[in-house]
Amino acid sequence: MEKKIAKALLSIRAVFLSPDKPFTWASGIKSPIYCDNRLILTSPEVRREVEQAIADTVCREFPEAEVFMGTSTAGIAHAAIAAAILDKPMGYVRGSAKDHGRNNRIEGRLLPGQKVVVIEDLISTGGSCIDVVEALREAGADVLGVVSIFTYGMEKGRRRLEEAGVRNVSLTNFDTLVDVAAEEGYIPASDVERLRRFMANPSDESWMK
Repeated sequence: MEKKIAKALLSIRAVFLSPDKPFTWASGIKSPIYCDNRLILTSPEVRREVEQAIADTVCREFPEAEVFMGTSTAGIAHAAIAAAILDKPMGYVRGSAKDHGRNNRIEGRLLPGQKVVVIEDLISTGGSCIDVVEALREAGADVLGVVSIFTYGMEKGRRRLEEAGVRNVSLTNFDTLVDVAAEEGYIPASDVERLRRFMANPSDESWMK
């Protein structure tokens, strides 16, 4: 599944590798990879593949799940489609509570004790994902874990998720994607090693040389 999803994401450039012309993250880090999983929604074939993979992963890894909760905003559509496949209720968690109406942060019906799986499109350092999980826990949910489409696999992210007691299962990841990109001719095989050096320490720009 990891290779299949990686190939699909590369085919629509939802994940784009450009080691010779790196992107600049908000943190200022120069990155050879850019991820925009919103493009999945505009590609019906890849969308079917990804949403079925999310549904299958929930059934396999979190069979007790009762409710899907998407992260705002990129995880909402994926949570809705996967929940429809499995005929499960879904909702989503805002980045912050509304400043009007009922001041909701969690949208959709959520009962205390319900077993929840969070659907996330991308995990890097894990901060926003953990924030969503904590909001759900505070509301009384039993958060079983997270299903994400793609993870960078950063050490900082893995450590933070572990410390927060959050289990994440990703459809695919950076290491698999780099291997598939080389196999499929998106990048030369000679780039694989320096891409791995970037992910080992993103703040060290020596990988660019």
